[in-house]
Amino acid sequence: MYHSKITGLGFYVPDNVVTNDDLSKVIDTNDEWIQERTGIQERRHIIPGQDTTTSMGVKAAKIAIERAGIDKNDIDFIVFATLSPDYYFPGPGVLVQRDLGIGTVGALDVRNQCSGFIYALSVADQYIKSGMYKNVLVIGSEVHSAGLDMTTRGRGVSVIFGDGAGAAIVSREEDLTKGILSTHLHSEGVHAEELIVKAPGMCGRWVTDILKDNDPDDETYFPYMNGQFVFKNAVVRFAEVINEGLEANNLQVSDIDMLIPHQANLRISQFIQKKFGLNDDQVYNNIMKYGNTTAASVPIALTEAWELGKIKSGDTVVLAAFGSGFTWASAIIKW
Repeated sequence: MYHSKITGLGFYVPDNVVTNDDLSKVIDTNDEWIQERTGIQERRHIIPGQDTTTSMGVKAAKIAIERAGIDKNDIDFIVFATLSPDYYFPGPGVLVQRDLGIGTVGALDVRNQCSGFIYALSVADQYIKSGMYKNVLVIGSEVHSAGLDMTTRGRGVSVIFGDGAGAAIVSREEDLTKGILSTHLHSEGVHAEELIVKAPGMCGRWVTDILKDNDPDDETYFPYMNGQFVFKNAVVRFAEVINEGLEANNLQVSDIDMLIPHQANLRISQFIQKKFGLNDDQVYNNIMKYGNTTAASVPIALTEAWELGKIKSGDTVVLAAFGSGFTWASAIIKW
């Protein structure tokens, strides 16, 4: 019987900083409007030709591998979470295997949007607990900027999202009091269309149709979000899945040393912080700097919190996410 533990962390964001004032030059919006609704001050967008979903994931992975103190060839398996792959297919997992020059290990792609990294972490955890693998590379990476409606029509969504990547090495741990104690995964597909990109899809708008029609008013290939509905569901599901993880491990809210929530909206994080009575030192948020980076947000925030010394050996760390699907998830970790 084994536990798994995170032995290395890394993240990468593009150099291109896009402030709220920058967006106001192309969208009818302003800094006050964006900050009031989301808490975001700036985000990163790739410069086309310099970064991709895969290349950012590789850069984050290299940092995580070095910090884990292993060789790339010690990696037994790759799990890559994203909603914005380089290609329609194949997914980026195999591209990471190629670009890192790792042997012919398995590579799995996870499509669970904002919950993607925790779902991927859970997959790695189960593989290691079963004894099948010893070191699993888990990546969350997103390029949103290439698929946003950067007009006033799309401002409710386009101001929120940013680009970036985070990575973790998950390794075998024989001390059962340490590492990933449990993960908890849920979905509610009845609300799938409340946060969605419909096209291109095999039962929706096909690429050939979009190209043929060349309709500037076709919004099916831009993200749609029912913001108020998503917010109301998010605050409920965040609380439920955090409590589920605590109860499964006989822990109390007072045992939480660090909560890393998915960086969806600062208002959601603040609501959850207040609901659980956590102080500012127990919750880490960086959406102000990076926006919502979907599957990358949890590993970016986790890495940054660790780099800043906010996570120490022996701490109880809680990861939680909610997003499109709807899907939501949590992980309880003894650092």
